[in-house]
Amino acid sequence: MKSYYPSFLLFLLLFLASLSAAFAQTQLIAISGVVHEKGTNEALPGVSISVKGASTGTQSDGEGKFALKAKLTYPFTLVFNALGHEAVELEIVSSSQPLNVTLEAKGVLTNEVVVSASRVEESRLKSPVAIEKLDIRAIKETPAPSFYDALENVKGVQMLTSSLTFKVPNTRGFNIPNNFRFMQLVDGVDMQAATLGVPLGNAIGPTELDIASVEVTPGAASALYGMNAINGMANLTTKSPFTYQGLSVYQKVGVNHVGSAADRSTSALTETAIRYAQALGSRWAYKVNLDYLRGTDWLANTQTDQNPQGLSTSNPAFPELAGAANPAADLWNRYGDDTNSSLTITIPYQGKNQAFTVTRTGYYEKDLTNPIVRNIKADASLHYKLTDKLELSYGYRFGLMDGVFQRGNKIQLDGVTVQNHKLELKGSDFVVRAYTLLENTGNSYNLNPLALNLDLQNGSNAVWGNKFKATLQSQLAAGTALAPAMTAARAAADAGRAEPGTPAFDALKAQIVSTNNWDSGVNVPGAPIPGGAALTQRSRTYHTEGIWNLGPRVKFVDLLVGADARVYQIIPDGNNFVDFSLPLAERNQAGGSYVYYKKYGAFGQATKLLLGDKLKLTGSLHVDYNPEFTAKVNPRLAAVYTLAEKHNFRASYQNGWRFPSLFEALSFVNNGNVRRVGGLARVNEGLNYLQNSYTRTSIDQFNAAVNAYVAANAGSTAAQAALLPQNRNLLQVANLPTEQPEQINAYEVGYRSVLLDNRLAIDADAYYNIYSGFLGQVEVSVPKDASGAQVPVGSDAAALAALRANRDARQDRYRVYTNSRQDYHSYGSTLGLTYNFYQKFTVAGNVNYNALSKNDQPDVFVTGFNTPKWATNVSVGNREIVKNFGFNVNWRWQDAFLWESPLATGQVPAYATLDAQVNLRVPTLKSTVKLGGTDILNKRYFQYAAGPTIGALYYVSVVFDATVLH
Repeated sequence: MKSYYPSFLLFLLLFLASLSAAFAQTQLIAISGVVHEKGTNEALPGVSISVKGASTGTQSDGEGKFALKAKLTYPFTLVFNALGHEAVELEIVSSSQPLNVTLEAKGVLTNEVVVSASRVEESRLKSPVAIEKLDIRAIKETPAPSFYDALENVKGVQMLTSSLTFKVPNTRGFNIPNNFRFMQLVDGVDMQAATLGVPLGNAIGPTELDIASVEVTPGAASALYGMNAINGMANLTTKSPFTYQGLSVYQKVGVNHVGSAADRSTSALTETAIRYAQALGSRWAYKVNLDYLRGTDWLANTQTDQNPQGLSTSNPAFPELAGAANPAADLWNRYGDDTNSSLTITIPYQGKNQAFTVTRTGYYEKDLTNPIVRNIKADASLHYKLTDKLELSYGYRFGLMDGVFQRGNKIQLDGVTVQNHKLELKGSDFVVRAYTLLENTGNSYNLNPLALNLDLQNGSNAVWGNKFKATLQSQLAAGTALAPAMTAARAAADAGRAEPGTPAFDALKAQIVSTNNWDSGVNVPGAPIPGGAALTQRSRTYHTEGIWNLGPRVKFVDLLVGADARVYQIIPDGNNFVDFSLPLAERNQAGGSYVYYKKYGAFGQATKLLLGDKLKLTGSLHVDYNPEFTAKVNPRLAAVYTLAEKHNFRASYQNGWRFPSLFEALSFVNNGNVRRVGGLARVNEGLNYLQNSYTRTSIDQFNAAVNAYVAANAGSTAAQAALLPQNRNLLQVANLPTEQPEQINAYEVGYRSVLLDNRLAIDADAYYNIYSGFLGQVEVSVPKDASGAQVPVGSDAAALAALRANRDARQDRYRVYTNSRQDYHSYGSTLGLTYNFYQKFTVAGNVNYNALSKNDQPDVFVTGFNTPKWATNVSVGNREIVKNFGFNVNWRWQDAFLWESPLATGQVPAYATLDAQVNLRVPTLKSTVKLGGTDILNKRYFQYAAGPTIGALYYVSVVFDATVLH
């Protein structure tokens, strides 16, 4: 990270140097007074008192008293702001006695203003689509350890935790840990890391001290935001240095891995954050943020076998090889043992040649990952008001993170950095911004090639298999039962391999994770020995956009227009992304010409109020163009009808498109002897996996049938069995289309209201989505002859190449991103209630239902809805049950569901968690102390197949906040 310090420190020094500037005022004026709460007449501590239009301000003390002395000119206006209260402006025209000011408490359920639903400010009650909001008050009251964790309790949101530092939200189904269907914006900047293909809003986004609000739009938002917002979006907004001025400091200390069932020793978690913002006169302002987190990560250590005995790929004729005795086991959190690398061991057994399927031993995730994780976030911005309504700003954001996340395989993120530069000009009715994101994966590595290459150092599959076979035969000849004979054979074949915890293992692992070529010279001529696992990816994202609100200029409708352009620039590393202009034989060399992936778009939105402003009609149209595809049109039509001023009914339809992400389009990764490739036509050139391949599923079925035939017919061979019509006809030609964008047609209805004198809020919605051309992965094999030349599918040579014994020599295997052949229909509903039932006591809850209609025929790949049918949250809290003391308790439950992905498939059990916090304000110290915990009953759970097991996290945090609101 050293290389990033000079420019950042210089930026800070320039800011700090500007503090010496003085702004002359007419005379020194002293103002004092006291602030009370209306109704209760209680003194209000921590109220921000500022001079409107100036940088002068102070806070009330523990007794509500304040004193302000500054050079001012009469008349001037004092602004009184307090969290949870209506702001008051008071004009001061002359010297006076001490002021007595009262602030009225806001109802918990006031009519919030949101922006994300229509890209203009509007009442949340009259938003045309479902939208949720966390403001500063809600963030302060949540028992979650961070504002980002609090999203898990928001109506309609499903959160996946891959690591302490890496969490990804989703809405309305089709969830994956690297969720490129859900957009995350921070002050208008898309936080997706281009080549990793994941949004990093919590890793490089706002700090706890700088977050102002989070808005979540469940469901498709492509009509306004284009490209990546097909499943929804989260819009994170930070605090303006003109509005929030002063110093604030945050310190959190926590503990996780508690109890005897924990995977790791009880560990400390610490997070420290500092924010400073200052206005210099009425035109200039700046802010600086720094945040550092360190802890011991959650561990994925669930050993579910996803290739249990009884399957066609796992010795179905031998029930004694079930459970722990399964020699073909493929465990969730063990790598190198997957069925891609399985071997066929054929020996005489029970009077005939018997083919047994076995896998290499592999290594557990706990032995391959680093337990300690860090997250550093730093940002600074400089703002200049050219006029009262025109602001120019430059912002720099830096993030560094460690952790584990799941793509097609698990990735150990180690020192990943993302930098963001943003220049923005904002007026009262327009905004123009340009930004760049610079991504570098640091010392990260992939667990699967790491495990494979560790094992290959103990012999190729052929060498290892021969050792296994010899010992198995000798054990069986000595009268050993089949299951213990298999165990002994594995021990003999593994003799001499690097064992975790030894210096030899650590040295070999270090060598592999620093090598950026995942092939091993043990089985690939010319490749390095021992082979590598390094994830070396660098990219730059360039984006510019403009939005113009033409409302005052167009009389008959409110009109909003905008346009954007984005260019991804990839620096080829020769292993994940390559220069496709190079000949095939040279593509896996680092360097070459940059690879570009581009997108352009424009949108318009018209809003019209009718029937005495009771009916609001909105029409939006977003056109996106990517040179790889034809232009795509994303329309949205919406209507909101207000009945009797309080009841708001809405309905909307929108069509959305999503262009394939960089990884889906252009990847070229050799991952465990299976190359993962993008689906664009230029990637396929010379490889022919789209038109000349068999699906892996059919190859597994074919080999199971061949093995069964050989076992039942003494003297027969696998080659003979392979050419029999009943066996070779099992091979299914993939015949994959060239990759296209995926599409959604989304229908939504909803109701929102605030009733009972602003004490009861009701929010309900229902949706129906139709996905077409859904993007996923299918594994295929291109057949070759003994010389390595491709042979056509359907030929005898292709059938022989499909035999497991010929897999390494006569098959080129690919995992291809392609489109589904069927449409998928999902539907669901949510209901949220919030009730201020007594004084400041509030109870809130939501229930969420999501489901997927089943298709009659299987598709070319498993789509993975990966969402529980039912999930619910219930919370009870009081922000001030007694003076300066509040609490909040939240209970969350979700039911069991099936998780499907290329890495791991299996059942995710139902679980419930209880989170709680109590907080104490200390006005004299301008501080708040919060004591809390998540999953406080320590009921351990995991959220997806092969995901980490999560337990209790207990914490105490202290916030010193001398910020003055202006």
